[in-house]
Amino acid sequence: MLPLRLVIDTNVVISAALKPAGLQRTVFLLAITKPARWYVSPPIFEEYREVLARPELRIRQGLRLKLLQLIKSHRYMVNPTGTLQVTTDPADNMFLECADAARADYLVTGNQKHFPNFWKQTKIVSPREFVSLTAPHLAYTRKGRFS
Repeated sequence: MLPLRLVIDTNVVISAALKPAGLQRTVFLLAITKPARWYVSPPIFEEYREVLARPELRIRQGLRLKLLQLIKSHRYMVNPTGTLQVTTDPADNMFLECADAARADYLVTGNQKHFPNFWKQTKIVSPREFVSLTAPHLAYTRKGRFS
């Protein structure tokens, strides 16, 4: 089976930390499971670290450290060679830069409005769309529970 090359926006990681039964946690778990390959650049990993540590989010230190360790032990690190000015939020360009360097299949984000639908060979998808494309057997109900 060919590996599935992924880049994941910080908002998905934060939602995975805040909502244990949420769809974003499923995305997180799929991203650290073969055949997926989670691609991260140094700026993205630093943003994950910084945002997870924001006091207003009240993410327990133990959970924060566990999530960062899982990412660190399953990530594929890339170093983008160029900078882009494509997204409506300039801070989001680093995700497309990473997707370029990784030749990613998907960029998963909760802020699709900031991105084009595609960037080169990378399809930009919501967490719900990603799960429906890659794990359709995981039916997610409107009540926020798996069926």
